[in-house]
Amino acid sequence: MSSFTSLPSFQRLKALSSNPINLSDESIFTKERLESMQKRGGQFSYFYGAERVSDEVMHSLFSLAKEAKALEKMKDMQNGEVINLIEGHESEERMVLHTAMRDFFKDKNQSKPAREAADFAHGEIEKLKAFLHDIGDKYTDIVQVGIGGSDLGPRAIYHALEAYSILGRRAHFISNVDPDDAVAVIGKLDLKKTLFVIVSKSGGTLETLTNESLVREFLKKKGLNSKEHILSVTGKDSPMDDPQKYFRSFYMQDYVGGRYSATSMVGCVLLGFCLGMDHLMDFLKGASEMDKHAFSTEEESNLPLLAALLGIWNRNFLNLPTTAIIPYSQGLHRFTAHLQQCDMESNGKQIDKRGKFVQFETGPIIWGEPGTNGQHSFYQLIHQGTTTIALEFIGFKETQYKKDLEVKETTSQEKLLSNLFAQSIALAMGQKSDNPNKTFLGNRPNSVLLARRLDPKTMGALLSYYEHKVAFQGFIWNVNSFDQEGVQLGKVLANKILDQFAKERTGKKVESFAQAEVYLDALKKL
Repeated sequence: MSSFTSLPSFQRLKALSSNPINLSDESIFTKERLESMQKRGGQFSYFYGAERVSDEVMHSLFSLAKEAKALEKMKDMQNGEVINLIEGHESEERMVLHTAMRDFFKDKNQSKPAREAADFAHGEIEKLKAFLHDIGDKYTDIVQVGIGGSDLGPRAIYHALEAYSILGRRAHFISNVDPDDAVAVIGKLDLKKTLFVIVSKSGGTLETLTNESLVREFLKKKGLNSKEHILSVTGKDSPMDDPQKYFRSFYMQDYVGGRYSATSMVGCVLLGFCLGMDHLMDFLKGASEMDKHAFSTEEESNLPLLAALLGIWNRNFLNLPTTAIIPYSQGLHRFTAHLQQCDMESNGKQIDKRGKFVQFETGPIIWGEPGTNGQHSFYQLIHQGTTTIALEFIGFKETQYKKDLEVKETTSQEKLLSNLFAQSIALAMGQKSDNPNKTFLGNRPNSVLLARRLDPKTMGALLSYYEHKVAFQGFIWNVNSFDQEGVQLGKVLANKILDQFAKERTGKKVESFAQAEVYLDALKKL
């Protein structure tokens, strides 16, 4: 497999990037350009006329995707090929089949591994359906206890779809091992009517198990049997697959990575409880339809591939280090935090799949907050700062609650969308002025993704769209987007430092850790 920089289109794109299109030129950034640079896929319309690309650049980017065999690799992933690996080096060596967790909608054309994974997922969905039927209205609240992918995705999706919750049902989240997080959440609940979902694939995640112990202690103090209130989502036969300790156990497989697990039982237990099974199935169907779009659509009309290529143009050829993802929707106020993990944990890599250190930039820094709040916060730097930031806007034609008010001849939703469109245009065009303080250089590249309404099906498609954008970029860079070795060193050292804390309390003999002792000595003086 050729390295990214040796692909034939790389040098052509490098040359084109020395003189990129000037969006501040009024003859370039026209209505005709915006009309021609839009694509439709599923529920979405995607506008990229405010990106610094020409037809020649786009042609070369699509050639790059072909040379890197991006679509073939997407097919391999969804068919259950072992793609989570580093050639010639110890690695996880797993299939990557998060798409199969939502692939049971009348499609009988999967490969055998994908079909078996889909059957497994469908079995867990049926278990969940039966469980929710059995508990009836006994519980009103559910608390997800997990960290990383066991928290960020489910949290973001729940908040995005809270408008569709069953009346009287609420979700809460405990992730941080900081005890203040757990105590603040638990203290607000009627524990007699609360379920807790403990999520850990291995059954050994230290932060999660620590918080589980806190939960059990609170239930005990209330005189409650914890087994009637605590569910587990874990790997089959893990320490948490224990019917003596848990009300019910739901399973996840090792071919579903944490940051890609929201459509597995990691997210489905909480979402099914709060939204009901019909809305949950709509969410999964939306994700599955976008999977098929990414799997089978030709390059030029493939929305996640198009977004991935534009991201590569901005990162590798225009040398932009960060991407701000700005949803003009309050429901998506935690979605960028999930995408931050999905992207940065996936493509924050320094070696390729052959174990060679790369000679180019990989994943960008992902950040953002909802509009219009961000306009009154960090947009000053985006418009007139010295660092150019790429942006991805997300917007919806309609509100979720279908309640709005006309003020000064326009509704709130129209004001929201007006701000979205104005920011996209202003960032691209800029503004000339004799007053340097009122000069906007423009040429701030951005794209706009629009849908009719943020509902369960659209949310599923949006989640899948971003998952596949990230995967396509990893395929083209030839990095492994599905492991996360970068988080392991900190865990190892944290366990050594925990031994130092235990030594202070119990006097047990442990290996010295000189650097950590400096910090521990400082704590004694506080």
